[in-house]
Amino acid sequence: MEAMSLCIWKYPFCKLGFVNTRRTLYRTRLNVGLALSPSPVLLHTDGSGKFQEYKKGSGSNTVGIIGGLSVNSTLNFLRNLINWSSRDGESCPPFVLCSDPALNKELLSIERPSFPSVISKNEGTELDPTLIVENLRSKRIYLENSGSRCIVMPCHISHSWHDQISEGCSVPFLHMGECVAKELKEAKLKPLEAGSPLQIGVIATYATLKAGFYQEKLRNEGFEVVLPDKATMEHTVIPAIEALNRKDIEGAQNLLRIAVQVLLVRAANTVILASDDMRDLLPPDDPLVKKCIDPMDALARSTIKWAQSAKEGAKTGKSLIMSSLSSASASARTLVAKHTINTTSITKPLGTTIPPICSHLKFCTF
Repeated sequence: MEAMSLCIWKYPFCKLGFVNTRRTLYRTRLNVGLALSPSPVLLHTDGSGKFQEYKKGSGSNTVGIIGGLSVNSTLNFLRNLINWSSRDGESCPPFVLCSDPALNKELLSIERPSFPSVISKNEGTELDPTLIVENLRSKRIYLENSGSRCIVMPCHISHSWHDQISEGCSVPFLHMGECVAKELKEAKLKPLEAGSPLQIGVIATYATLKAGFYQEKLRNEGFEVVLPDKATMEHTVIPAIEALNRKDIEGAQNLLRIAVQVLLVRAANTVILASDDMRDLLPPDDPLVKKCIDPMDALARSTIKWAQSAKEGAKTGKSLIMSSLSSASASARTLVAKHTINTTSITKPLGTTIPPICSHLKFCTF
């Protein structure tokens, strides 16, 4: 696939961009016509940006992406997928993105009521995620039917229902919690004290922590999990997110630093920042950044590894097929040669003509 077009519907206009195999470009244009009919769909373009007819199953390493809690977090994931996969001159794997603003609001309604200030007003009520799960499942099926060979979901809260969404999926469906847990396992971390267990801290919203999938995946890899206690959640984590929503960046950074320090003091080797709001909140030169890991980044790296493996697998499979066909062609020639009769040695009756045997055969070179 030489180029892919990403269509993200967001009122009142549509942002359209494409990825070139030789260089990464971001183009934005106003298209009122497209904005009139919002739909989560990916369109293909040629190098000039003109639309082409979509072809199902266009690539053996095509990645299907289900948009997350916010468009910004999805775009951050895409930016990493594109930039990191193109570091060594390789082209970005083809991808299909399903982004739905209405779903974003529904996911937000699940996560935001987990704040204490909202819980106090809606105590005893719990939103039913059934419709959200059905929506996410339909998007997964859409991506499968669109030719995706792997599905990813760069959204923390959506992973609360990963098992239900992935049920019956015919292609690999990467789990963000599993990706980050395996990365930490491969990092061969050493305990802070000899003989003590490896502990990983997790900072997230109440809804994500309640779902428990990060804790489960980390424990499956042999880690012990350190979570913020009630006081830390109420006085640092949630206030940090609320400060960020008020555009109080400095206040949010200071509160997040305190939350991370609390888990490090409790002997956590590293801290997983499992929140869209906390992504890139700390500046890159902050010493605490080296002690933290973003699951979105782990998912992007795992997606790139899968795409590269699938691409190499397709090349190897093609080579084996061509080699088999070549061998079959050579065997056919040998077989025909063995059964060819020298007609010149046959005595012909007077007045008859014997056509050469196998003169009607034609060889097909594979």
